[in-house]
Amino acid sequence: MPRSPRVSTRRPLRRRPLRRRVLSTAVTLLAAAGLTASALPAQAGTPVDEIDKSDNVELTANLPKPEGFEPTNSDLAFTGDHVIVGNYNGFVIHDVSEPSEPEITAAVLCPGGQADVSVSGDLLYFSVEYPRANDECGAPESTPEDPEAFEGIRVFDISDKANPEYIASVRTDCGSHTNSLIQGEESDYIYVSSYAPSEKYPNCQPPHDKISVVEVPKDDPQDAAVVAQPVLFPDGGNEDQDGLLRPTQGCHDITVYAEKGLAAGACMGDGIIMDISDPLQPEVIETVRDENFAFWHSATFTNKADGVIFTDELGGGGAATCNAEVGPERGADAIYGLKAKPAKGERPAKAELTFKSYYKIPRHQGDTENCVAHNGSLIPVKGENYFVQAWYQGGVSVIDFNDLENPKEIAYFDRGPVSDTELVRGGSWSAYYYNGYVYSAERTRGFDVLRLDDERLDRAEKVRFDELNPQNQVRY
Repeated sequence: MPRSPRVSTRRPLRRRPLRRRVLSTAVTLLAAAGLTASALPAQAGTPVDEIDKSDNVELTANLPKPEGFEPTNSDLAFTGDHVIVGNYNGFVIHDVSEPSEPEITAAVLCPGGQADVSVSGDLLYFSVEYPRANDECGAPESTPEDPEAFEGIRVFDISDKANPEYIASVRTDCGSHTNSLIQGEESDYIYVSSYAPSEKYPNCQPPHDKISVVEVPKDDPQDAAVVAQPVLFPDGGNEDQDGLLRPTQGCHDITVYAEKGLAAGACMGDGIIMDISDPLQPEVIETVRDENFAFWHSATFTNKADGVIFTDELGGGGAATCNAEVGPERGADAIYGLKAKPAKGERPAKAELTFKSYYKIPRHQGDTENCVAHNGSLIPVKGENYFVQAWYQGGVSVIDFNDLENPKEIAYFDRGPVSDTELVRGGSWSAYYYNGYVYSAERTRGFDVLRLDDERLDRAEKVRFDELNPQNQVRY
């Protein structure tokens, strides 16, 4: 039985007041002419920690990271009135029953790196990518050369939000950089994505063109285990394209759309569509490549699954790529039209992706700001396609991509750099819409709650979820 984590319920320092940037005379004149803030030319020079934003966004609350969570925040999952924020040292559960006054319910110290999180009822699944000496929460760091080192998935019982209990662990090859959830009636299935194999690593051998599928029986989660390791690239993936951050080695992240029987994979050098009608045997039915993409990072379907947004994490999230020199087609989103028919009876699954456009934030960032396309989710406006997305120190952007060929920004929230003298990694890792608010995991500044005030998005406020994992997409 894994050793229980250390749970802290210490309240952090109250959020600091954040000063709003005063708009320039040019902005005022353009606004008077009827132009929105998102239509303005790129702004530059926002001072450290100050805010530049469109008029239809408000910062409702900010909570600094609690003590012991100095490493970066990462991904988010949602259950009831709680938002779970992953951190390289564990995870923090926030009570957002009053979104303007969020409170920390529990801060669980259980280091392991990356800290991708998914939630299913009373169970929390947590990705461990940095090797530990064993699977205990307090285990010291190890190395990938150690055959006994632990990397993979940790399972927590969060039925008592104030006192999560660590109940199981599952080792997976190359650990778990991300995890994506398919919920069944009796079991959950977790697609575990990981990469960076080496002949020197006994638990992470090349070519590693696969994912791991972990089954978690809902009545007996302690029996969680790897039940399949489907090879997605039996003939190898993209290795020869100039400018790749990494060749294709499994996938970086997968978004499942179980209702449609489809999944979209962002797999370093390849973007893929999979038929997941049999979750233990996902089948790649379409592959695309793009000479402008350095690292296929994540994917999101349109509401009707007739399109996909893929993101390119140029520079691995640590470089200043939102500038004129890099341009609008690299470190950006690529939007594709999708025609897909999952397998049915004797009919094989088919899919076709057609490139439509790129989207990149229209505001140039400074040389000390790491900025690139990162994690986001659809805003639940029935039948429409609006996307909220994190861009690290490029902030949070809201995109209208109802016309796949002409995406446009309709709202944004952007802080100044962490430092104006050196590049310090920071900014929004993940930004997702949930029950009327946008929640953002700020890498250095903690947990942000944003409120959107835009009539195009009003219908989303009527949509309420009991639970949300953005990489487990549903139809609105």
